[in-house]
Amino acid sequence: MTSPPGNWPGGMTTPTNRWTWVVLCEAGRKSGGESHQPTSDEPSNHSNSKTIVHWGKHRDKIKRKMVVAPSRPESVFTLPLLPPPPSLCPAKRWRHVHLPLHPRCCGCCSALRPRYKRLVDNIFPVNPEDGLVKSNMEKLTFYSLSSPDKLDRIGEYLYQKATKDINRKRYKLAEIAMEAMDLLLQACHAQTTLNLFVESFLRMVQKLLEDSNPNLKIMATNSFVKFANINEDTPSYHRRYDFFISKFSSMCHSDAASMRDSLRLAGIKGLQGVIRKTVSDDLVENIWEAEHMEKIVPSLLFNMQSGDLTPVEDATNVTPPALAEEVLRELVGRASFGHIRSVLKPLLTHLDRHELWVPNTFAIHTFRIVMISIQPQYSYTVVETLMQHLDNNFKSSPKTRTSLAVVLSKIIAIAAGESVGPSALDIINNLLTHLRTSVSTTSEITPEESQYQEALINALGEFANHHPDYQKIEIMLFIMNTVPDLSKKSKGDQMLQNILLKSLLKVGTQYSTVSFEKAFPASFLQPLLKMARAPHNPTRMVVMQILQALLDRHQNEQVLSSVSVKPYPALSQEPPSRSDIIFTHKYGANIMQALIDSMALSDRVDALTSSFNTAALLIVEMSCNETVQEFLLFILGIQQVASTVDTLGNVHKCSLHAISIGLLVLISRVSGINNLLEYAQKIVDARREEASHFLPPLLEPKKQAGKTFNLALPHLAIDKLALGECLQNAGMDAQRLNTGAPYSLNQTDHPGHRHSWVESVSNQLTQRNSSADLTVYNGDVDSVSSSPGVCKKLLAPEFNFDAMKRALAEPTEAAKREQRERQMQIVRTFREGEFDDLMRRTEPKHDLIQNRLNELFNSLAVERQITQSDTKSSQLQACNEKPIYETNFPELFYY
Repeated sequence: MTSPPGNWPGGMTTPTNRWTWVVLCEAGRKSGGESHQPTSDEPSNHSNSKTIVHWGKHRDKIKRKMVVAPSRPESVFTLPLLPPPPSLCPAKRWRHVHLPLHPRCCGCCSALRPRYKRLVDNIFPVNPEDGLVKSNMEKLTFYSLSSPDKLDRIGEYLYQKATKDINRKRYKLAEIAMEAMDLLLQACHAQTTLNLFVESFLRMVQKLLEDSNPNLKIMATNSFVKFANINEDTPSYHRRYDFFISKFSSMCHSDAASMRDSLRLAGIKGLQGVIRKTVSDDLVENIWEAEHMEKIVPSLLFNMQSGDLTPVEDATNVTPPALAEEVLRELVGRASFGHIRSVLKPLLTHLDRHELWVPNTFAIHTFRIVMISIQPQYSYTVVETLMQHLDNNFKSSPKTRTSLAVVLSKIIAIAAGESVGPSALDIINNLLTHLRTSVSTTSEITPEESQYQEALINALGEFANHHPDYQKIEIMLFIMNTVPDLSKKSKGDQMLQNILLKSLLKVGTQYSTVSFEKAFPASFLQPLLKMARAPHNPTRMVVMQILQALLDRHQNEQVLSSVSVKPYPALSQEPPSRSDIIFTHKYGANIMQALIDSMALSDRVDALTSSFNTAALLIVEMSCNETVQEFLLFILGIQQVASTVDTLGNVHKCSLHAISIGLLVLISRVSGINNLLEYAQKIVDARREEASHFLPPLLEPKKQAGKTFNLALPHLAIDKLALGECLQNAGMDAQRLNTGAPYSLNQTDHPGHRHSWVESVSNQLTQRNSSADLTVYNGDVDSVSSSPGVCKKLLAPEFNFDAMKRALAEPTEAAKREQRERQMQIVRTFREGEFDDLMRRTEPKHDLIQNRLNELFNSLAVERQITQSDTKSSQLQACNEKPIYETNFPELFYY
């Protein structure tokens, strides 16, 4: 372009001591005229834009300084203008225009502007594509650190410039302004005056988010995330994030075709920044309010459900579903006890509105994330909230309720480890309440309703599985106390009994039995044995399964699941402990009595097999020399019921005979008594030849209908005396077996009462556990200090080696017969003789103790005579009679 001439119109000379700003624009012709085409010496005009030409003289050199676009009038101000040179201003074609001074211009040149404004202006390049001027940005940063009081003004000025750039669609300059603010925020975050700068920063972020340009939204979100990661020393109490929550949530639902994932990622990152900025400080805005959570949680779930539920191992490629899951974990992990329900409520509402319960894959995935991320001490709150939601949906379809129950069963195990005391029982009670409600509201159990009940039972079992064993016992006892009594025989009560017992079974299968005394407390065993006599077959079978789960310590339940006389090669066994033997003496008779009553109630093969399985486990776990006689009486009791109870069918009786011989073979193998095993094998062989219907397998009643069976075969029955001889030949005591009576139907049991040695040998009782019988005495008359239940052997008069050897050997049949006759004679004597006669027979052989007592009583009588002389006559009359304390009590009754 041609340099300006030396002479100006009007005789004015070119200024030499200051800059001159000349604004030229095309005047244009009026309507109908032709526009002037500028020459090569004239400034060109493109798109009707104004061209500002700057001349100046410095050191006697005149040159063109710059051309400024007319869209930035604030950077141009004018001095008193001179007429333009004639070569640049043809007549009626061009005219000069005066631009007004910018309102913030404080002087007539840039040197007079505030320094912070000059520094800010210098960071913007001539060409916006060149980006931020790094060197000038460093100067601005240094100035901000040196003069922190100017930081708020710098932020305000940057915001004003960015606002004008956004309004004029000059997005590159707006991005430069945002980048400058990010750098200033990172460098000056420790300044005490940062709050004022942050206000301008957030206003700029908001301005960028409000624009429709997606790149500006993403850049603004990234800047906000950087700001959220800065820990401010002084919180700002008046700062609010309502706009950012709403805007970021809307970005999470973006459906833009080109940049959908980028916008969703930016929205999720923005929500993460809001969470980090607000949760860490209790004095700022409460983000846990419902209005905020109802925007944040559904936005995260919306992105989670749109992706794959499997974990992604590639951490470099972050997708919206993966990031949303991460943010949800962070949100739940930061929630306190009072805020966790604020997260769960919108979560449940979202699942309801979008019908995500059926199928429940996404619901299970979401709640597992919640349970894993939540603080452990608050985990049971999630279970309670979900059960309350289940209460609110009691009128929903069975599929929905089943899905809710399945979700509950999947997450309840995580909460079980942290639930102790009342919270654990409260959860159990709520689950049982749902079961009772399900049974009471349906007259007929549909398959869908049955699935719902099974899901609740599984939830109960999963919850109990993660508790220690002592709490499992408490849970089982708690469930047992909620089972309806047998007196309630309605169909609904029977269904409820069955459902609750299934719940009890689910807990019992999770319990690892170590000691039977702890697994079967009296308060739990007594009602359980009562339910074993229930008339409802499914109820009895569930009770048998509960007993099997608690008795089976060596996983023999599957091995003994069928009635057989063949050996069980895979049977696992170990000798019972002393506490187990004591438990058998206490409650073994009660359990076996309940088993006999249960066997007599139904001839169904599955019910009888279940009872056999329970009895077989009891024998395997508790069989030893001290308990084998009680088990043999139990086997004889089963046979006696089959032989004497006329109300049983022929097929039923055959099944009981098969069970009795199967148990006899089992106990002979388990106890290792070869004589007993040989005897049992002889019976099996004889029955196989003459009466195969007395052997396993059990007969199906429907298949055997109309057939006749020969039941009058006493020579094929198990003989009590033969069993006693087998025990004696094996060197074991058979007194309990010989004198005891086999079990019979409907005997009363008292689980809390221990069987004493007197009761254990009584054979004249009509009910068990009643008063003692005198037939138990098995020693001589003078045996006062003998141990109960131990047969005392009498030594021969001569104490040589042969005599001692004979004493250790087994007694002969004659000696046994003589001993039994002597015992029966003693029994008859004490039953039929008078009390005075018994006293004479049991006179003590020495009177040392008696004489000493007489002396003491005589001294007391003398003192009484001295102090009570007025009653002398009555005392003399009393002395003539023998005092009751002088009567010798029979020594045999001492214990």
